[in-house]
Amino acid sequence: MRFTTYSKYKGHLLESLNLQGLLDSLADFLLQSGFAGGPYYHPFWGDFGVDEPHDNLEALRQAILQKLLETGQVTPEMLKALAEEPDEEGARQLAELLDDIVQRLIEEGYLSTEQLPQVPTEGQPVTGPGSIGKGASRSIKFNLTQKGLDFLGYKTLKALLGSIGKSSFGAHETPELATGVEAEAVSKKYEFGDTMNLDVPATLKKAIEREGLGVPINLDYDDLHVHQSEYRSSCATVLMLDCSHSMILYGEDRFTPAKKVALALAHLIRTQYPGDTLRVVLFHDGAEEIPLAELATAQVGPYHTNTAEGFRLARRILLAQKKDMRQIIMITDGKPSAITVGPGHVYKNPMGLDPRILSETYREVTLCRRSGIQVNTFMLAQDYALVEFVKKVSELCRGKAYFTSTVTLGQYIMMDFLRRKTRRVS
Repeated sequence: MRFTTYSKYKGHLLESLNLQGLLDSLADFLLQSGFAGGPYYHPFWGDFGVDEPHDNLEALRQAILQKLLETGQVTPEMLKALAEEPDEEGARQLAELLDDIVQRLIEEGYLSTEQLPQVPTEGQPVTGPGSIGKGASRSIKFNLTQKGLDFLGYKTLKALLGSIGKSSFGAHETPELATGVEAEAVSKKYEFGDTMNLDVPATLKKAIEREGLGVPINLDYDDLHVHQSEYRSSCATVLMLDCSHSMILYGEDRFTPAKKVALALAHLIRTQYPGDTLRVVLFHDGAEEIPLAELATAQVGPYHTNTAEGFRLARRILLAQKKDMRQIIMITDGKPSAITVGPGHVYKNPMGLDPRILSETYREVTLCRRSGIQVNTFMLAQDYALVEFVKKVSELCRGKAYFTSTVTLGQYIMMDFLRRKTRRVS
C-alpha cells in the first residue's frame, strides 16, 4: 500500500509580500540624487561624492532588507544569522528571499539590470565579505524602467492630491465654446471647420420652418446645426530644476523631492490632460533638456546657478509648441550666480547678488513675459536677498512665487497647476 506523508505548509514570505507597496517605500532610495562626478572637494563646500554608489544590486538588496526590517517582515534574529553565520538555514532563506524580490521586480518590469565588466583579484574568496559574489552584486547596476517611473509618479501624485483634498480632474476649462463630442451648451449653425456633431432636432426644425412639414424633408446647408461643448485649452509646461551644488548642501537633499514632483506632474498630465506637454530642463553652469526617463538618474554637481540660461532654453522650447497656455515652473534654492557670456564661456560670481548676473536674468524673464510665458517660482530657501530676487522675477513676468520646503513642495505645485484649469484664452 502506498502512503503519502503531508507536512504543514509554511508558505513563502514572497507570496504575501505587497510588491508595489515595497516599491513605493523604496521611492526615496530609487530616486536618490547623490553628487555627480565622484569624490570632490571644495575649500568652501567640503567633501562631495564620497559615499559608495547606490545604483548597484548589492545596495538594492540592503535597501530592501532595511524596509523589510522596518515593516517587521524580517526579524533581527534572521538578520543576525545572516551577518554572523552565513551557513545557517534562516540566513540562506533570507538571502534567497532578497534575490527573489529583486528578480520579481525585474520580471514585473519595474527594474532593469546592466552588467558591468569585473576582473577578480588574485586570491579573492568565493563567498563571504569581499568575495567574488559580493563583488558581482556591486558590478550589476539596476535602472528604473518607464513602468517603474510611471508607478512612482502615480503613487506620488496620489499622495499629493490626498494631502491637498478633493480636486476635480479634467482638461483645462475656459469660458469659450467650441464644437465637440460632449454637448454642454445650446447648438449653433454649422460653420466650415466645426466638428460634425450634428444636432438632429435643431437641424430638422430649421428645415421644417423653412419649407413646412412634408416628406421628404429637404436639408439645406443653412439648416445644419451642431452641438457645442466647452472649449478646452492645452498647456505647455517646462519644469526648470536647479541642480547646482546647494541642492544637496548642508545635509539636506532638495533635489530628490523635486524629481518626485516632476514624475507626479508627468503622470497627471499624461493621464488627465493628454493635450498638454511637460518638458524638463536642468540648469547649472549651463542648461540642458533631459528626457523624463532619465530624470531618476539625474544628479547635482559642483555647479553654479545659471538661471538666465535655463530661462533661455525653456523659452525656446515653449515657443516651438503651438499651445494656448505656456508656463515655466522653476524649482530652485539659491540666487543666480552665473551667466553665459559667449560660446563655451560662463561668468561666475557666487558671492552675493552680482548686478551683471541679475540684469541678464531679469532680461530673460522679461522676454518670457513678452512671449506670453508665465513663470511660477518655487523657492526652497527664505533668505532676505533671495526673497527680493524672487519678488522681482514675479513682478516682471506677472507670475507667482512660493516659498516652501521639501515637505510642502509637491502640494504647492499641484495646487498651482490644478487652479490654472480655468483661464480665458485671448
